[in-house]
Amino acid sequence: MQNFWKNIPRYIRYVVVQTLYLFLLMVLFRVIFYLFFFKSTITSSAVITKAWYLGLKFDLRLTLILVVPIAIMAVITRNRFFTSKVIRNINRTYVFIVFTVLTLLFILDLGHYDYLGIRLDPSILRFLAKGERADNARMVWQSYPVVRGFLGIFVFLYLVFRVQRRTWNRLAAEPPVYLRNWPFTGYVTGLTLLIAAGIYGNFAYFPLRWSQAMFTRDNGVTSLGLNPILYFVSNFSVQGDTYDINLTKKYYPYIAEYLKVDKPDVEKLDYRRTVPGDSTKPKLNVILVMLESTGAAPTSMYNNPMQATPNMKRLADSGILFKNFYVPAISTAKTVFGVTTGLPDITAVKTASRHPKMLDQRIVMDQFKGYERLYLLGGNTNWANIRAVFTNNVEGINIHEEGMYKSGKADVWGISDYDLITEASEIFKASNDQKKPFVAFLQLADNHPPYTTTSGAGDFKKVTEKDIDMEKFKKSGFVSIDQFNALRYEDYNVGHLIDMARKDGYLNNTVFMFFGDHNCILNPYSFMPLPEYELATGGVHVTAFMYSPGHVAPQQVINTPGSLLDIYPTMASMVGMPYNNYTLGTNLLDSTRVNDKYVFVTYLRNQQPYYALIGDRYLYEINMVTAATALYDLQADPTKNIQAQQPDTAKNLDNLTRGFYESTRYLMFNNKK
Repeated sequence: MQNFWKNIPRYIRYVVVQTLYLFLLMVLFRVIFYLFFFKSTITSSAVITKAWYLGLKFDLRLTLILVVPIAIMAVITRNRFFTSKVIRNINRTYVFIVFTVLTLLFILDLGHYDYLGIRLDPSILRFLAKGERADNARMVWQSYPVVRGFLGIFVFLYLVFRVQRRTWNRLAAEPPVYLRNWPFTGYVTGLTLLIAAGIYGNFAYFPLRWSQAMFTRDNGVTSLGLNPILYFVSNFSVQGDTYDINLTKKYYPYIAEYLKVDKPDVEKLDYRRTVPGDSTKPKLNVILVMLESTGAAPTSMYNNPMQATPNMKRLADSGILFKNFYVPAISTAKTVFGVTTGLPDITAVKTASRHPKMLDQRIVMDQFKGYERLYLLGGNTNWANIRAVFTNNVEGINIHEEGMYKSGKADVWGISDYDLITEASEIFKASNDQKKPFVAFLQLADNHPPYTTTSGAGDFKKVTEKDIDMEKFKKSGFVSIDQFNALRYEDYNVGHLIDMARKDGYLNNTVFMFFGDHNCILNPYSFMPLPEYELATGGVHVTAFMYSPGHVAPQQVINTPGSLLDIYPTMASMVGMPYNNYTLGTNLLDSTRVNDKYVFVTYLRNQQPYYALIGDRYLYEINMVTAATALYDLQADPTKNIQAQQPDTAKNLDNLTRGFYESTRYLMFNNKK
């Protein structure tokens, strides 16, 4: 073994040793955190072990990221790495900076956690605010052993650099190992693959994400599973998303009145509405089915010439069609966050699911007492950090994802929708057979590039241009035959779900809510009641319908605007579940809101971003770049700005629109459990 180690070029060995030193430094501070700062109500050794395992993987990732510059320098200079004075000085300076900064940040993190109970994040920069620096410095001086602390840090770093110098000198004194091209290529390839694998950090399609540390709702366990430096960087990258407390308070009265808040209070900013239960209603199973890229316009319920979704139309005709249903933004991750939390995802750069500070929310799904909670996805929940949206907010949720199914992957998005539904139905049947009601979020994905369509039960067939009326196709908005077939395949799988529910015995005691996450990209179309392609609202106008034979009367069409924020309040009311609503969603079936319901949306038109409210009659929008506003009468000329003609209506809707926007910004950070 010793000979093998000696035969490895010394510059490669230096990279390996430096990796070990960095990793041990991080492990040291993890041990300190665990022994002196870790607090948790969870005593399960399996949970603690998992947090340690994830934390060590994060530590290894950061180690390897920091080692990359050393590795690049080593393989480029090869044996000159130890003979060049310039290289030695560059390396020594880099190592000095890395170990010093890491040590200071880890110590700062421990102090931050001891003071606030959370890992280091960019909010610490507030202590450097002008006018407060002196007071904060005095607080630190009076509260902590600053002199002894810095003396301890100095001694620690001195010992570290003594070890560093000794390691360098020892390797530099050894005879060089000269490699021919192929052995050298082998070493470089192996080193690259090992570093890349360690940084990737997962035996799955998606890389290691910080959301994996949020596998419980316990702050201590989550903190143990994180690497504070990587967590800091994750937070720092989304600092552009914030809120203005003064604007929140300014527009709070308008949104509080609209939502019918129990006890409006502009100082406390209370949004709670207490909704009593109804014990006379049966405790039906609840299945939410998210239909990937399924806008209103492409489906058969909205007069699309191609009539691509007969199964959806059959179910909508047999239940309730929500004719004017919108999502707040065009993004699958934003839809999953929005429907689950009841808040629009209005983040500017990344999605809220990728924002650590937005993942602690009081949500309605968590209040389904006595219900098993399920989330089922054919792919990996590391996608967009979506796992944390559920595990951090829903007590005891059971997640089913890639790697847990019998079926093999169909494409980048995991197993096929057909296989997902088949295996999901087995899970639903098992719960139903045990007389345990469940609430499930079933997320389909195949109506999305690469448009994978399987044969299903063997009876799904793609069509070609020869099989369809191309004149109708050109008017339908579809951009390709593949896109058309993908929607047909999704509709096929909607029918498959209902067939499985009937076969497995849970159809008659389940309420299904189907909804699109956003519209697909379409060519210009003109068959919808509104010129939504021109208004740019077509992207957020999606299909939505409820189906429950024996519990939902057929042939219902609700034209009152609805939003995916309303889904969980509606489903809770459907099954008589009492709940406290802290979100911006309302009950879709609330008859008192027929004439004053508005939904909040965002969209791009001519490359300009807008946020807006859509109601039965009016659309009011605010340009997020220019601050220009406009009011449109949807029952007259929907493309004509009538703000000057109806200033009172415009003013009222301006206040409510800004109320939605500012309250959303505030609640995303302050709706914590």
